Amino acid sequence: MDSDEHIQAHILSVWKEAKKLFSLHGTEGMLILTDKHLMFVNKTEAKVRWWNAATQRQVLTFLKLNDVMIHQDGYDEEQLRVDLENKKNLEIKFDDILNISYEDKTWGSVLNLEINRDNKKQKYQFSVVQDWVKYPVKAPTKYMKVGWSAFIQYIKDRQKITN
Repeated sequence: MDSDEHIQAHILSVWKEAKKLFSLHGTEGMLILTDKHLMFVNKTEAKVRWWNAATQRQVLTFLKLNDVMIHQDGYDEEQLRVDLENKKNLEIKFDDILNISYEDKTWGSVLNLEINRDNKKQKYQFSVVQDWVKYPVKAPTKYMKVGWSAFIQYIKDRQKITN
């Protein structure tokens, strides 16, 4: 992340699944859009109390207005820089995104992403989750229908390489 980058969108309770053969597990995290990168942060230093309050506010926001181009109070660029020190978090340059699209399913909305990472194509699916089951393992039980179009257009408008 560059020092002059700013957060443009910050979405919590995002379920990421790798789209590959025999992929059974997903992970929860934050999907963050900056001026130059798309990031998925699943290892954060953010406090649990902040996370719980922010996710509740986010659900109410999405029920009123489904556009994902929102900001979360209490999390800024400096906290994002700290979180990105953990190499388990995903940071993607816009030009490494080969394909980005969304689908509206009966159960929720899905952001599909195909990227070039280490000269290999990788596919991911992201969904915003409203409710979780925590036992025996954490998994989504209710997804949200959100609008991904402005999010996707923001990325496409800033890509130097296009298909």
